[in-house]
Amino acid sequence: MALHTCIFKVPEERNGSRIDVFLSEALGECTRSRVRLSVIAGAVRCDGETILKCGYHVKSGSLLEIDIRDAEPLTAEAEDIPLNIVYQDKDMAVINKPAGMVTHPAPGSEKGTLVNALLFHLKDLSGINGVLRPGIVHRLDKNTSGLIMVAKNDTAHLDLSRQIAEKSAKRYYIALVDGNLKEDGGVIEAPLGRNPSDRKKMAVVEGGDAAKTMYKVVERFGKYTLVAFELFTGRTHQIRVHSRYIHHPIVGDSTYGGSDEFGVGRQLLHAYRLTVTLPSTGERKSFYSPIPEDFRDVLKKIRARTFS
Repeated sequence: MALHTCIFKVPEERNGSRIDVFLSEALGECTRSRVRLSVIAGAVRCDGETILKCGYHVKSGSLLEIDIRDAEPLTAEAEDIPLNIVYQDKDMAVINKPAGMVTHPAPGSEKGTLVNALLFHLKDLSGINGVLRPGIVHRLDKNTSGLIMVAKNDTAHLDLSRQIAEKSAKRYYIALVDGNLKEDGGVIEAPLGRNPSDRKKMAVVEGGDAAKTMYKVVERFGKYTLVAFELFTGRTHQIRVHSRYIHHPIVGDSTYGGSDEFGVGRQLLHAYRLTVTLPSTGERKSFYSPIPEDFRDVLKKIRARTFS
């Protein structure tokens, strides 16, 4: 899916226009909702400065840039795949995604994804992210399990995306990492970008996107540590790369150097808690997901060995 940048100069007669209104009209076929999501995602700039407020008023003569992805030629089909729906109302749903399930269709993973299951089980999904990502507000890696939000309409999608951008939506993870962390907790701040030697991987790189992760030790086993993480930003593979960066990769994460003594075959990383303000009512609500069986089995083995 190609990404290109559209550039527009604000004419004198559009001085003072809202940036989302101006860009949606300038782009023609691009809906205002899609433009607003682009603003929230940091994909819009005015005279080189990233604009994060949809109500920003442009000035005549300014150069506006917006990064737009080409339309997807593929379509996602509904599939009768079992789905653990933790919560749903008219605006959103919270799903407990199992490890091994891809979030949305992509080359090589056109079927069996969360989106395919959502299209079967839910009547409505937002269309902001296109035909291959209906309803998807944020994502979890294929082999990461746990809670993920889904929007049922564009208004809810923008609300949830705004909460993520403003960091009022809270996402908490738990992971088993290699080694014994020296500190009981801390904050990892290191910019992330594509690994220059392997574009399929992410890495801590100079000039990358700002990334911040908080961690707290839950339980120590000597050779391994059970750690809780909170995301302040949501970069690709963020927790996995930050764990590797502090020399404690996640157990089972072969991509980033994690050991796999127990043959689990996936990173032991689980999104166990999600706190969000419901778009329909304004109620602040938290959702929880217990550690899955394969993760629990490894912990049982470690505890039996550690405390025997």
